[in-house]
Amino acid sequence: MLPSIPVLAEYGISPTHGFLPDTLPLTRLPDPYYNKWEAIAANLQALILSRRLRGVIDRLPVLSTIGLEHDAEWRRAYSLLGFMAHGYIWGGDSPSDRLPASISVPLLEISDHLEVPPVATYAAVCLWNFKPLFVDEDIDNLENLATLNTYTGALDESWFYLVSVAIEARGAPIIPLMLTAIAAARHGDSAAVTRCLRTFAERLTDLTNILQRMHESCDPTIFYHRIRPFLAGSKNMAEAGLPNGVIYEDGTGTEEYRQYSGGSNAQSSLIQFFDIILGIEHRPTGESRDPSSDTDRGRAANRHNFIMEMRRYMPGPHARFLNDVSNVANIREYVESHHSDKQLCLAYDARGGGTLVSGTL
Repeated sequence: MLPSIPVLAEYGISPTHGFLPDTLPLTRLPDPYYNKWEAIAANLQALILSRRLRGVIDRLPVLSTIGLEHDAEWRRAYSLLGFMAHGYIWGGDSPSDRLPASISVPLLEISDHLEVPPVATYAAVCLWNFKPLFVDEDIDNLENLATLNTYTGALDESWFYLVSVAIEARGAPIIPLMLTAIAAARHGDSAAVTRCLRTFAERLTDLTNILQRMHESCDPTIFYHRIRPFLAGSKNMAEAGLPNGVIYEDGTGTEEYRQYSGGSNAQSSLIQFFDIILGIEHRPTGESRDPSSDTDRGRAANRHNFIMEMRRYMPGPHARFLNDVSNVANIREYVESHHSDKQLCLAYDARGGGTLVSGTL
């Protein structure tokens, strides 16, 4: 018996917003108890610039998470603390290999609740860190989006995050569309699969056009020298000054170093969904689909490991969704078994007209 096709609602995924929250991210935690977190985040750029952030956070009390009720509040708290944590680690003359309990204790609790690592992931800086300028307008329009928090206050940083938000929003309808395609393939409905693939190709072109707008307001030099350092993690960062990682203090005195990757658009569930649904495997130019040499097999294994590693940085329900989709994805096999259907094959090949692949965002 074939496994069931995933139902979006069971993973907290919206048929209209996709991996973005179905309700807009909170611009502020409603409980005044958390005003200190909000105040630090609101002044993050100035505190980093003046080298006062660490002192302010060191004096911050350890706040309980008991006042967080709805999912939107947990997500807002996670985003706030993620920004504060990375600002603390990277916002001095040299990186700090310790996070004080005022950040680490609530961040660890919130991360457990949301099933995400205690770092500023893609979810923290993109999925849960935006607002529409006008709530009655679409959130897939870059001109209607603004960030809630940034490290630098630079337009380049906001634009970098918001391009991803717009891609997530514009690409959201592809998710139920391609689940429909899977069901159609199971029933041998080639016409329906073809229609879904054609619509997917059109939408993918839209996403590529959004991605190509990145250069409009995100200067590569500013990004790599001013913004990217704050997105860095604590894994494989010896050259940057964190040979062991970071200790998340909890007051026990028995803490050990932790190592995490930083935020990356490779953590986008949407992009991995595309690859899974179409059976795409990314290989260097010239490498065969079935690598024969030990070197090629090693490269393929490394890429697979990287993709799976990035999946660990996605919200837990989203990662489980991708795993479950992997068990039912059948589009590539269906097309290959119907190679005489020219319209079907052309529709499948047309999706290659876009340039969105894992790791390019």
